[in-house]
Amino acid sequence: MLDATTRSGGTATVLPRTAATGLAAATSVAVPAVPLGRAARWGRVLLSPWARFSLLVALLLGAVSAVLLFEPQRLLADGWPPQLSGAAAVVMFAVAYGLCTVAFVPRPILNIAAGALFGSQLGLASALGGTVLGAGIAFGLGRMLGQDALRPLLRHRWLKSADGQLSRHGFRSMLAARLFPGIPFWAANYCASVSRMGYLPFLLATALGSVPNTAAYVVAGARASSPTSPAFLIAMACIAIPALIGAALAWRKRHHLRAR
Repeated sequence: MLDATTRSGGTATVLPRTAATGLAAATSVAVPAVPLGRAARWGRVLLSPWARFSLLVALLLGAVSAVLLFEPQRLLADGWPPQLSGAAAVVMFAVAYGLCTVAFVPRPILNIAAGALFGSQLGLASALGGTVLGAGIAFGLGRMLGQDALRPLLRHRWLKSADGQLSRHGFRSMLAARLFPGIPFWAANYCASVSRMGYLPFLLATALGSVPNTAAYVVAGARASSPTSPAFLIAMACIAIPALIGAALAWRKRHHLRAR
């Protein structure tokens, strides 16, 4: 140790230069990188964006296969199981409805079945519950398993425009998509999941925007036994008129794009 006299008359202890240098070198020694084990490497591969997207595709293919195997549309001909009745039947149908929409079963068939099985009021409640449930499941699956893989592919001008619209104006864009009969339900779900749209605006817009079309099909299913009744005719008009308007708008938009 070396002693140095301070200005106030005291002493201070100073370490030798060699000792200080050695201490600094010891504290700055880099820890060698430990190579990843086989389990860690496989974990990184399985959690990669394209691995998760492959899992999403496998899940959807499995859901479609289950629908083709069990044929839920037979409810229209065979009716609901007699052991299920009341509120339990409505809830079970809503759950089955939601799962079927994830597997690309057309909603009009399910809406008609809801009206035929439960009548207008309970059928509408069950169908709307199943609509929101199915949309939420599809949105969650697309967001967790498909967004990271698909967002880098949004390079086309139309895709960028649609993504920007959904991301910036999520609620009103999804509300318009639900009201417009020409946009498939599943397509709107997965497009929204790839965008930056929030979960809550997506569900609220789905619930509100699906009411008119769902109600028309449910009432048509509930009054199908009396096709000349005013309720059935009004329901069919509510189905046909928006479809014609949507087809006209789509044709006009396509003609406008060709002209440009």
